[in-house]
Amino acid sequence: MSTANQIWNTVPAEYAIPAHAPSVPEAYAYCERLARTHYENFSVATWFLPKRLRQHFFNVYAYCRISDDLGDETGDCAASLQLLDEWETELDACYRGTPRHPVFVALAGTVREFEIPRHEFSDLLTAFRQDQTTTQYHTFEDLLGYCRYSANPVGHLVLYLCGYRDEERQQLSDFTCTALQLANFWQDVSADFGKGRIYLPVEDLRRYGVSEDEIRARQNTGQFCEMMRFEVQRAREWFALGFPLVGRVSQDLAIDIELFSRGGQEILNAIEGQNYAVLGNRPVISKRRKLVLVARAAMHKII
Repeated sequence: MSTANQIWNTVPAEYAIPAHAPSVPEAYAYCERLARTHYENFSVATWFLPKRLRQHFFNVYAYCRISDDLGDETGDCAASLQLLDEWETELDACYRGTPRHPVFVALAGTVREFEIPRHEFSDLLTAFRQDQTTTQYHTFEDLLGYCRYSANPVGHLVLYLCGYRDEERQQLSDFTCTALQLANFWQDVSADFGKGRIYLPVEDLRRYGVSEDEIRARQNTGQFCEMMRFEVQRAREWFALGFPLVGRVSQDLAIDIELFSRGGQEILNAIEGQNYAVLGNRPVISKRRKLVLVARAAMHKII
């Protein structure tokens, strides 16, 4: 077995690059299956999208899902970096019109139809490579630099699919996507620490007198909880900056943006609800609350 094949064995077999490209219908089915089985909220979101856009969203989601897993699921930094390099080679083949992987066979039509710049896809790979080499961020500005690659391109891709290419909407989308990323960071402090990563800025740890040993020991000290209060409020401010985007897009997209924004804010509410003690106690949104959010979005669709 070749070294390349061994590396691909570190991720699900369905992710491997095949020797021969599938047909476009087979590639579409692959992306839809991946989207519907890997992320329950994605299926909910597609309820509110025009039917003509659903396959394109499946294609983009499949790319994002596999890219993320190649960087996060191998347990081996060197293997992840090599997989991400091979994945980017397929991205290049997609833009040349010669891809083999089903995701890129499907994505090729999406890229052509919506004239999506290559960097919106490759920026995500930059973030996933950064995860292999950078385990901590010294300032909040440094963390925002990471979000520029890890979160913001996703919002841009959504805007392209819905016909928006202007800088103003992209900026508002960046606020929302960064806020969602921050909410996920604050929700997953213990899980990320277990992977060797701390997304809480070093400057904030020092300002509040919080040590890495306390995080490792999952000690929700008064200082730690005060720091988390500050981080949650900062994330809320970023959600507020991005919320005007809801009024500057079509109703279908506005419903999705509001649904995901409210979901991110509910994560912050859950953190606040347990007095910011997130270490060893991951805050989650209850199923009942999720249903309320979806029902509210559905009512907006009807009205």
